[in-house]
Amino acid sequence: MAVRLLVIGSGGREHTLAWKLAQSPHIQQVLVAPGNAGTANCGKISNSEVSVSNHSILAQFCKEHSVGLVVVGPEVPLAAGMVDDLQAAGVPCFGPSAKAAQLEASKSFSKAFMDRHGIPTANWCSFTDPQEACSYIRTASFPALVVKASGLAAGKGVIVAKDQEEACQAVLDIMKDKTFGSAGETVVVEELLEGEEVSCLCFSDGCSVSPMPPAQDHKRLRDGDLGPNTGGMGAYCPTPQVSQELLQQIRETVLQKTVDGMKEEGTPYVGVLYAGLMLTKQGPKVLEFNCRFGDPECQVLMPLLKSDLYEVLQSTLEGKLASSAPEWHQDSSAVTVVMASPGYPGSYTKGVAITGLSQVEETGVQVFHAGTSLKEGGVVSSGGRVLTVTAVRSSLEMALHAANRGVAAVGFPGAVYRRDIGHRAIAHLTQHRGLTYKDSGVDIAAGNRLVDMIKPFAKATSRSGCNAELGGFAGLFDLKAAGFIDPILVSGTDGVGTKLKIAQACQQHSTLGQDLVAMCVNDVLAQGAEPLFFLDYFSCGRLDVGVASAVIRGVAEACGLAGCALLGGETAEMPGVYGPGEYDLAGFCVGAVERGALLPRLGDICEGDLLIGVASSGVHSNGFSLVRKVLERAGVTYSSPAPFGKPGQTVGEVLLTPTKIYSRLLLPILRSGAIKAYAHITGGGLLENIPRVLPQELSVDLDTSRWIIPPVFSWLQEEGGLCEEEMGRTFNCGLGAVLVVAFPDAQSVLRQLQAHEDAWIVGSLAHKQPGAEPVVIRNMKHSLRLGPSPCVVDLGPMQNGASQGDSSSTVPRKRTRVGVLISGTGTNLQALMEQAKRTSSSAEIVVVISNQPGVLGLKRASLAGIQTRVVDHKLYGSRAEFDGTIDHVLEEFHVEVVCLAGFMRILTGSFVRKWNGKLLNIHPSLLPSFKGVNAQKQALQAGARVTGCTVHFVAEEVDAGAIIAQEAVPVLMNDTEESLSDRIREAEHRAFPAALELVARGGVRLGDDGRIIWNPNAQG
Repeated sequence: MAVRLLVIGSGGREHTLAWKLAQSPHIQQVLVAPGNAGTANCGKISNSEVSVSNHSILAQFCKEHSVGLVVVGPEVPLAAGMVDDLQAAGVPCFGPSAKAAQLEASKSFSKAFMDRHGIPTANWCSFTDPQEACSYIRTASFPALVVKASGLAAGKGVIVAKDQEEACQAVLDIMKDKTFGSAGETVVVEELLEGEEVSCLCFSDGCSVSPMPPAQDHKRLRDGDLGPNTGGMGAYCPTPQVSQELLQQIRETVLQKTVDGMKEEGTPYVGVLYAGLMLTKQGPKVLEFNCRFGDPECQVLMPLLKSDLYEVLQSTLEGKLASSAPEWHQDSSAVTVVMASPGYPGSYTKGVAITGLSQVEETGVQVFHAGTSLKEGGVVSSGGRVLTVTAVRSSLEMALHAANRGVAAVGFPGAVYRRDIGHRAIAHLTQHRGLTYKDSGVDIAAGNRLVDMIKPFAKATSRSGCNAELGGFAGLFDLKAAGFIDPILVSGTDGVGTKLKIAQACQQHSTLGQDLVAMCVNDVLAQGAEPLFFLDYFSCGRLDVGVASAVIRGVAEACGLAGCALLGGETAEMPGVYGPGEYDLAGFCVGAVERGALLPRLGDICEGDLLIGVASSGVHSNGFSLVRKVLERAGVTYSSPAPFGKPGQTVGEVLLTPTKIYSRLLLPILRSGAIKAYAHITGGGLLENIPRVLPQELSVDLDTSRWIIPPVFSWLQEEGGLCEEEMGRTFNCGLGAVLVVAFPDAQSVLRQLQAHEDAWIVGSLAHKQPGAEPVVIRNMKHSLRLGPSPCVVDLGPMQNGASQGDSSSTVPRKRTRVGVLISGTGTNLQALMEQAKRTSSSAEIVVVISNQPGVLGLKRASLAGIQTRVVDHKLYGSRAEFDGTIDHVLEEFHVEVVCLAGFMRILTGSFVRKWNGKLLNIHPSLLPSFKGVNAQKQALQAGARVTGCTVHFVAEEVDAGAIIAQEAVPVLMNDTEESLSDRIREAEHRAFPAALELVARGGVRLGDDGRIIWNPNAQG
């Protein structure tokens, strides 16, 4: 079951955590409270305005909204006991307890703890009297020049002084002038250590630790480590200065010792432990502990995490780290550069417009928001540290270059940022290593690992004629051993187009292999050939063995489905040609057909032959450039719930459904001689592929009402505003293959196909008239509007070419999915449900949502077997958040039309705009008369002789939407508000279902100008 998460915080760290968690297939939704502009309505991620300071309200919110896990980002709520309070209320929460968080919240506690447990750290002493602190600074036998506020100071409470006078002044500033408020009531004075600073973080389940790759933060504001101290101006990971041996030493002497010590003292540490270390000549020493992910360290660590973050957090909470340690991407480096407001870390300007963010991410970097907010649809600055730009590349130098290039492309006037993040590491690398082929971006060892991994996959595809052994210079195939007598070889080559882009964006690579094999094998079949062997070509900028093996394993599995051998391939690593995470694929298939069985048999194809269509699995592998453009236009992301496909699927999952392979299905039928021609419906769609296998004097008559058009095509046509010709020339529209058969053979062939696959008689061949189009597609618009409509087809009407009569009358209607919003008894809901029960109805009520728990309307829906949800408005901090939750529920149920049936909340403009033309309401008057509340009372006071009810599309202005239906009700001489309301309610129970039926059937819709558009052909 998919999980809803809540991330606490509003910075770059929280955006990064939400981004990483949203990638998990276990996650349905990630809420961020309060969040920022980057976490507002971004795929699975959205903001929540729930109060995070009141832990009781927060716990109630989590229970009401089925939050499966809370992840606490910042240190302040950890120190305030948020984890303790939520867990006590039964809400799972990731992070240390308040007692354990003292390691960060109190530096004096932390230093004393380290002394007790022999954890290496600097000499120190804590003070509550500034004079005593200054005396210690002047008399210490070591340079006591580091002054720290003991409490939490947002990462800025550390002053490294250049001399004793400056150190004493820092004490006075903190303790007397209250520079850091109550955090400075106690100060810690430490020995100034010399060496290089690194950040070593780990996951801890209370017993075991699992270290993350070491990182390095850059605290100073300006290049060269100059300027004032900040919360962090950038970071990189991993740090080459920390060898594996040194990291193991840190693990044993610092991280594990700390967790053991906390457990020994009765305070198990569960969460993320951050050790800030100085690499001194005497070994690593702890500067400070943090009890959460660092910011900006989180922004370089999470992109390098190979494992599912949600699974890692669960393993940590369940005490299973020892057996399920997280995996990290090897041979990659990450750099993040912080963009700060002018004036930071002092007073800074807010409200500065930021532009160009989507274009920046197209360059292959990730932008994580920190101090940002939305204003009038745009992003503006709202904090000191505003954005972080993160790049992952095969080397640190390349990552820094990419991150700096991304920063330069952001439109943020006056932004302050560093250009030298990682300069110490680059100097270290330059000093300690010579140049290798791997440094240029080509990893021969990784290539060898890949070959070793895929050899078993290829071996499994062996067939008669070859043994599919990889590793030689060429592959061999013995046609005689495969049983051929007088064969003709047939070859085909293809790719998968920009479907690659979607797979790479979704990080779902395993299905592309089937796409690649299918595109080649299905082409070879068009000549009647049996596919014998296949070769692949995989090219990339930097070889990710995991990704490449997933793709090629998919190729091997698809070869098994096709009955051909994976005989060989090529993996090309070409640095600089492809961006990070990008790769390309090409496939090559060779088949054979006996000389007398070659297709198409052009001399046998004649007028009156029938066309049999074999179902596709969806878009297959063509037209994705247009698909991506439609998604962009519709504002839909790959992680959005799919408005087409199965419930629970995302847009990306539906679009990545692999192309069907037809060889095993069709080869026996092709060899029977019953098939005169076979067209693979690939690039060019129905209009261009079928004529490729026909004589020029024949034309094609297709009737789309005779097969199932998958919902994805209906959605693409509607959202993209695509004309019928564009659909027919770009997409397969539900047919992956079209067969030409003689009329007497059609029933037999159809039965053989339908035993294994969906197939239909879809058209026929006729003599082509001069100047006529080679392919005519009828009923396309009608079928796309109706969506999937399987029907049994009689061969009779197709015998002499075009079908006779209007076949659409035999097609069952696609039922429109309806959601109903209520607040009370649900009498109008009852009328809507009764209408939807009728077999003739075009509407199906799939969910009822109430903003009030326990109302009668919910019981009515449950008794009718309809799913219900409660979204209590009292639990939300804003109307926008409340509406956003309703919107998520509607999307979860793939709702197409929404009815407001006694729903007593005013919807936000953004919600109304999103559902424009799909949102219906009923009002107890004949609009435009008597708008607003108390319409019956207004009618009586005005002396009206007639009133009634109005069903209308909802507009942002109350009761101002376009009118769909009205029913008049006379006002009687002795009417009261109550008696008039009763009679109007009876009229509503007739008008509302009738109006819904009109909309669901397509008899009426809302035009772009806000006026009604009637469709007489669909009104009954």
